[in-house]
Amino acid sequence: MSNLHNENKHYNKIVLAYSGGLDTSVLIPWLKEHYGNCEVIAVSGNVGQGTELDGLEEKALATGASKLYVEDLTDTFVDDFIVPSIKAGASYEKYLLGTSFARPIIAKRIVEIAKAEGADAICHGCTGKGNDQVRFELAIKAFAPDMDIIAPWRFWELDSREKEIEYAEAHNIPLKISKETNYSKDKNLWHLSHEGLDLEDPANEAPINREGFLELGVSPENAPDKPTYVTIHFEKGIPTKLDDEELSAKDIILKLNQIGGANGIGILDIVENRLVGMKSRGVYETPGGAILYAAHAKLEEITLDKDTQHYKEQAAQKFGELVYDGKWFTPLRKALSAFVDSTQETVTGDVTLKLYKGNIIPAAVTSPFSLYNAGMATFDADDCYDQSDSAGFINLFGLPIKVRALNSDALEKETGMTFSSVE
Repeated sequence: MSNLHNENKHYNKIVLAYSGGLDTSVLIPWLKEHYGNCEVIAVSGNVGQGTELDGLEEKALATGASKLYVEDLTDTFVDDFIVPSIKAGASYEKYLLGTSFARPIIAKRIVEIAKAEGADAICHGCTGKGNDQVRFELAIKAFAPDMDIIAPWRFWELDSREKEIEYAEAHNIPLKISKETNYSKDKNLWHLSHEGLDLEDPANEAPINREGFLELGVSPENAPDKPTYVTIHFEKGIPTKLDDEELSAKDIILKLNQIGGANGIGILDIVENRLVGMKSRGVYETPGGAILYAAHAKLEEITLDKDTQHYKEQAAQKFGELVYDGKWFTPLRKALSAFVDSTQETVTGDVTLKLYKGNIIPAAVTSPFSLYNAGMATFDADDCYDQSDSAGFINLFGLPIKVRALNSDALEKETGMTFSSVE
């Protein structure tokens, strides 16, 4: 497979990962100009972008595409990518992976269509500085290792978003943005990300109170003064009910996005370590996701034993790194999911959370598999725990410390030397 630039190479048919945003909007005419008026087939994966998909077919055809596929991937996205990540408790530097786990499912479907169409190459509009180029291309390598990949951001003349806007205007390509509102955004049913413009300087406060900046909710300052309670039921780590109403995981996420967004939940402003090595600042809105992660973690507190809970936290970090780095379709990610699934056998129960001005406050948690024993944990008298047993335990647990201290005392008496303290 080659993904190096070669404008002299002729392609009959190119499949383009198409979102209708700035990058992919200019790519259709650009590809036809630079690759011998080749056929361009646009593919858009619906992972819950909502109104961003409106008018996409008309726009793609008007700018030169021969056809547009709009593939509804929402159910598979939730069940096969989001839910496994919730069960794992996976995140990357507190980021809940909204863009990260959306890319592999889209890329996989693009490969399937490229093969069915007999395409010569797949093109994406990801910047050469970003993470998404890796996520797309690793997924393509997993399913079409011999497919050529065209990534124009690595070599084309439109080396800034301002130049892309000028190119679009010159080619009469309609855009929903301007040079003044040109945040780089990614939206799906799980989250919305914001990058660029004033956010590029960490010295600038994120404009979460600016009208129109947040799209999935309000800032904590503008949230109601009255808290909202939600109760989520999990079966083996999978959310199945919201406030006693049985719903699909997808519908629970969508409802929690509304509830959480209205209460200023799930706004994250971070400078993250990108895969390619640089630091990048982003503002993320993940209201429903933040609630589900908090509820799932709370339920695990009473249903997992100490060793499993602690080891799973280590696995969660690795899981998050793999997803962030585009390695969803790898043996290790698959193996970690198998481990996670085995830990979820008892993660069944109800969690009630209080949402108040950006805060997620635990209110109650119950499970038929709870390992919490109130009689054993009480400070009052009980018949479950003999407190005198702790003396022998401490003697054994502290034996290495005692031996070291005794040896140090003996050596000091014998040599007259003072040995270093451990303080």
